Amino acid sequence: MASFPDSVKENEIGKAKFIGELLVPVAPFDQKSGRETWTVAFAPDGSYFAWSQGHRIVRLVPWSKCLKNFGGEGSNGAVPQRLSRQNSEGGTVVPVGEPREHTIDCGDIVWGLAFGSSVPEKQSRCVNIEWHRFKFGQDQLLLATGLNNGRIKIWDVYTGKLLLNLMDHTDIVRDLTFAPDGSLMLVSSSRDKTLRVWDLKDDGNMVKVLRGHQNWVYCSAFSPDSSVLCSVGAGKSFNVSIAHPQSNLYELHYVYLSLHNEAVSISYCSLIALVLPHPPDFSPGAHVFLWDMDKYSLIRKLEGHHNDVVSCEFSPDGALLATASYDTRVIIWDPHMGTVLMELAHLFPPPSPIFAGGANDRWVRSVAFCHDGRHIASITDDRMVRFWTIDEKSPQAIAPLTNGLCCAFSTDGSFLAAGSRDGSVHFWACPKSIASLQHLCRMALRRVMPTQQVQTLPIPPRIRSYLSYQDL
Repeated sequence: MASFPDSVKENEIGKAKFIGELLVPVAPFDQKSGRETWTVAFAPDGSYFAWSQGHRIVRLVPWSKCLKNFGGEGSNGAVPQRLSRQNSEGGTVVPVGEPREHTIDCGDIVWGLAFGSSVPEKQSRCVNIEWHRFKFGQDQLLLATGLNNGRIKIWDVYTGKLLLNLMDHTDIVRDLTFAPDGSLMLVSSSRDKTLRVWDLKDDGNMVKVLRGHQNWVYCSAFSPDSSVLCSVGAGKSFNVSIAHPQSNLYELHYVYLSLHNEAVSISYCSLIALVLPHPPDFSPGAHVFLWDMDKYSLIRKLEGHHNDVVSCEFSPDGALLATASYDTRVIIWDPHMGTVLMELAHLFPPPSPIFAGGANDRWVRSVAFCHDGRHIASITDDRMVRFWTIDEKSPQAIAPLTNGLCCAFSTDGSFLAAGSRDGSVHFWACPKSIASLQHLCRMALRRVMPTQQVQTLPIPPRIRSYLSYQDL
């Protein structure tokens, strides 16, 4: 088994430029367990970086300070400056200086992080009440933390002050995501098999519970226009049929994937033997769900992964969806049609469904889309970070990382941050190339036009295929 196909030599793949790291203090937290960085996040305006450094602690660091310590600058040399902000109590504008660093004790292990910013004209989707406890202005920046005890805590990024304590989940809150439209709608993904929608402009009231997953929900992501939500979760079981030569006898087997503390154990047993005229289908369970966030209804399920799906993210134009799974693959989907456009493999030769569904030594832990819409990053258990382009099925660049757990691109797409089990965060410069005018035009069109509309355009089939990303 290898990490790359025979046609690709590891020493011929580019090496991503390492720019720095953030470390955690060894004392007094010197235990190995509980130090994991389960999540990292960049503020939408690029002003802050946050990560869970283990032992209940979240660090909020001004991104400009990180770049200064690393000896680098943003893609255009500019650092976000903030001259004033509106507080959450009543709209008073108060002067502030440079963004300050904060260390927040969340009271329990932190599994999920998400930044949320407000747009004043976005009103509460649920009720029309003039009085609210919190009045979030345009300059407001919030941090949501999902905890081991099922609670969600909302913090003011500029002061480090606790604003809200949301309680309804009955198990670990594994992931959090804000709608990117500035409405401050928050979605939480939990091991209690549900997703919950919260309206922070309505003082954090819960709007809806989304049910459908049969096991843990690992992650969720909004489309850029906030109309669609993708959620991914753990696999429970699937059937395997094995044919006996020269007979119509098929043994139906049951593979059960039991999960506990991020580990998977497999029990395999023969259930029954049947005589059938045709081989039964092998169909893995669907662990990728797409939701209509206007009606809070299920749109479709995407089938293709053979193991837990643990990470997902939309491309900036909303035309592509990337999902990462323990089955050694990242799949690029057309979310509008529900079809597979591309697979990024991390193990060669490609494993069988049985091997992919178990402890295969190449679990893909996280996937992230770059802001340019062309680059993708993945974190895998083979101690490697891979940078991909949507034009190639082999990595453009790689970097070493032991026990990586999560990753996220900076707001401008210039850097990748990756968290590990020891509580540290590592940063690399994203391999960049000038995007073609064709790709930029495609992204501009796909931001406002789904695949179904593209396919009806009176244009040559080749251009229609390119606009639909069917050339991947």
